[in-house]
Amino acid sequence: MRGTHLSRRFARPQRTYRGPRFQPLRRALRVPVWADLGIRVGAALALVFIVVLIHWWDREGLVDNLDGEVSFLDVVYFTMISITTTGFGDIAPISDRARLVEAVIVTPIRFIVIFIFVGAAYDFIIRRSWEKWRMARIQEKLSGHVVVLGFGVSGSEAVAELIERGTDPRHIVVMDTSEERLAEAEALGCNVMAADATRDDSLMAVRITEAETVLVSAGRDDASILIVLTVRHLAPEVPITVVVRAADNELLAHQAGANNVINPVRFTGLLLAGSVQGMHIADYMADLASVTGRVHLVERPVLPEEIGKPLDRLATGGRGLRVYRNGAALGFWETEAGALQAGDVVVEIRPTAEKDA
Repeated sequence: MRGTHLSRRFARPQRTYRGPRFQPLRRALRVPVWADLGIRVGAALALVFIVVLIHWWDREGLVDNLDGEVSFLDVVYFTMISITTTGFGDIAPISDRARLVEAVIVTPIRFIVIFIFVGAAYDFIIRRSWEKWRMARIQEKLSGHVVVLGFGVSGSEAVAELIERGTDPRHIVVMDTSEERLAEAEALGCNVMAADATRDDSLMAVRITEAETVLVSAGRDDASILIVLTVRHLAPEVPITVVVRAADNELLAHQAGANNVINPVRFTGLLLAGSVQGMHIADYMADLASVTGRVHLVERPVLPEEIGKPLDRLATGGRGLRVYRNGAALGFWETEAGALQAGDVVVEIRPTAEKDA
């Protein structure tokens, strides 16, 4: 895909957001609501049918105080009033065997049927109403959270790494259109929403303007860049990191408003090229990228006690690599890095053990 074609595709008029049509966060369901309800009702009816057959088989142990005859309709009627514990007394068990059947077989089935209906009422009315209310409260208080738009391979790996680094899953919101992917995100403890990330309403529903950062990995460069455009349109100050796979789309992603553009294909090429220079270079780079390695990279603001000191004398004990000052990157070998200033951003290497200390 050429960049000129992509830019024409994304050209659209500036829209003014007129307020969200509230769409609450929700948890992904493993079984559709209609299927869950159907299973419960089917199980209850099957148990009732079993009791009807038992009563019909043992109808000689029953007596009808009205006409003395127990028909199949009487059996169905007696089964229903027995299971629901109504007990009018017009039909009753009189033989020892019939009473034993009622005590040993019908009574446990009665409890099971009651539990099925009580459980259904709890799940479909009480619990889901509570869950909807709770998620709405969470949504109202969302602030400083991480929004992950797209939960494919890159998005899921990013969320797993964030959690490994100590991010609370409850502070992560995952948006995707796939129920299977949302179920995976829910299993990690994240908040999820099934929605289209290119829509203003969807992004406002996750309070995109209050997010700490936004990670975009839609699986396709055109979709990812369109999402970046939409996020930047709604949240001009929120940091955005996007994954693109075509080198000629990296510039477009930056122009769309992304602060960081990651090209996994290029990164893989860097690792491969590094392995030519030495067999341990690629291993060390992968070690740096993951929190589970022996060392890890940390980006942070300069500490007050570090102002005026050189980059190689950090208060944390880490190895200073780079300073970002007024938009410029300064290496540890450069003269300007000899005295840290207020407002600097430091990139350092720390042993992983220090992070856990």
